[in-house]
Amino acid sequence: MEEHLWFKSYDAGMPHTLEPYPQKTLVDCFYDSLRQRPDNPMVLFQGTSVSYKEIERLSNSVAAGLIAQGVKKGDRVSMLLPNCPQVVFCHLGIWKTGAIASPINPLYTKSELERSFNECGAEVVICLTPFYKMVKEIQPRTRIRLVITANIKDFLPWHMRMLFTLLREKQQGHRIRIRQDDLRLEDIIRRFRNAERPAISVQPDDHALLLFSGGTTGTTEAAVGLHRGLVAAGMQLSTWFKPLLVPWDDVIMAPVPMFHVFGNVALMATSIVNHNTISLVPNPRDLNDMVKAIKRDKPAFIPGVPTLFLALLNHPHVKSGKVNIKSVKLCVAGGSALLAEIKHRFEAVTGGKMVEGYALTESMLGCVATPVMGKYKEGAVGCPLPDVIIRIVDTETGTRVLKAGQSGEIIMKAPQIMQGYWQRPKETADMIRDGWLYTGDVGYLDEDGYLYIQSRKKEVIKCGGFQVWPRQVEEVLTSHPAVTDVIVAGIPDPYQGEAVKAWVVLDGIPCTAQELRAYCRDKLTGYKVPRYIEFRDALPKSAVGKHLSRILIEEELAKSAEIKHS
Repeated sequence: MEEHLWFKSYDAGMPHTLEPYPQKTLVDCFYDSLRQRPDNPMVLFQGTSVSYKEIERLSNSVAAGLIAQGVKKGDRVSMLLPNCPQVVFCHLGIWKTGAIASPINPLYTKSELERSFNECGAEVVICLTPFYKMVKEIQPRTRIRLVITANIKDFLPWHMRMLFTLLREKQQGHRIRIRQDDLRLEDIIRRFRNAERPAISVQPDDHALLLFSGGTTGTTEAAVGLHRGLVAAGMQLSTWFKPLLVPWDDVIMAPVPMFHVFGNVALMATSIVNHNTISLVPNPRDLNDMVKAIKRDKPAFIPGVPTLFLALLNHPHVKSGKVNIKSVKLCVAGGSALLAEIKHRFEAVTGGKMVEGYALTESMLGCVATPVMGKYKEGAVGCPLPDVIIRIVDTETGTRVLKAGQSGEIIMKAPQIMQGYWQRPKETADMIRDGWLYTGDVGYLDEDGYLYIQSRKKEVIKCGGFQVWPRQVEEVLTSHPAVTDVIVAGIPDPYQGEAVKAWVVLDGIPCTAQELRAYCRDKLTGYKVPRYIEFRDALPKSAVGKHLSRILIEEELAKSAEIKHS
């Protein structure tokens, strides 16, 4: 086995490899838990507990219902669901049919959603009731033939369900009338209540998951994950967290959405492989609800973006000590840079450990993370996990391997990296070469095998854990009649890590930043709307007329440095 720099930085007892990996799927791992402790809670949600035995019944019902509607192995079934019990048992139900699960961001605009449905070719969609109308509006321009609606109240405790029905269901768009050719998830579950698992062979090398990414160009592309890759990711992460994460006993909180690789692979795969109950947070922006969930479910492990942990620290009930969060033994921050101040403050409040992590949708949680009990290095994102290999190569050719301390493009090899982009061979070839995933990020490894991210070869903005491609925002802004020229880029932001900024030239028509943001909100998901807008008479360009966004970014960095040292 090849020796790597990072092995000497591993926690005591951490294996260098987990090979050979078992020939299993996450469904097989779920059955391991079911056989051992059928009545153990698998999911906690708003005070409701759902056992492995109940998840088995629900997922079998979903599988039987999908098969009755013509879903077969290899089909794509999309989901527009928040973190609720349905998202867990629908994943398992879809996999039991041999179909491919494709969770999609329910906050997408109509155009983004339409593009995603067409990219994966889904014919069946399971959506939360408030999203039904939007799905039906775009359905004629897609291959969707069936929409199945799910109601968030179905797994609320009875008293909350009653209040929701009386006070919120109609007002918040959850009470809907569906068309005759569509179905309700609760009706499927009722009809197939006693269904057995379908006799369909699902193999480790079968396609399991399509997760959407900005890809190589900023257009929506679906990364393909295999069943064996999800198991490998779950095993690597649970092994890395083993010093603090106890199987069966410890609760993992899920404030990160399941349409995101962080939530879907890191949280769900780890919880299934390691037999950990998962506490689902439907809306992490509702901090009051999340703090209640921490108090009620007492999670030992909370992954999230740094801004979430900062918001928790500043919550009045946490600051006052009214809510004790000392059950938290471990936090993993990813998606944007973790500030040392947030880490130290959170560790002081909880008494636990906070580590940083780095991964991509395309890596399917082929991950780099700080050793749980090991040395923390400010500015580093950690060391590669077992069987994850990182190399630094020159940015010009991508073929020359660089030494420790030398900066270049970060490339990765791991057993779980995506098979490629769904039906996009050219884009796949740009991203994966000879088994190596070219991340587009620029950084270096130090002598201890810690990885430092310095910049991005690609222009993607990593905003609060989400990817924003400048080109997509620029296209929307330039479609506004008052805008004649625009550059969009990411700039340092103390809250989001990186924020979207637009430099705009107007065409003599009066227009405000507020008006442009409102225009963008109609066409872009909220986190893609520029946080900052600056009007200019002209934008920097090269001799051939190409936008020079780096000049504007350098100006912003200089401003940030002045403020920091003033």
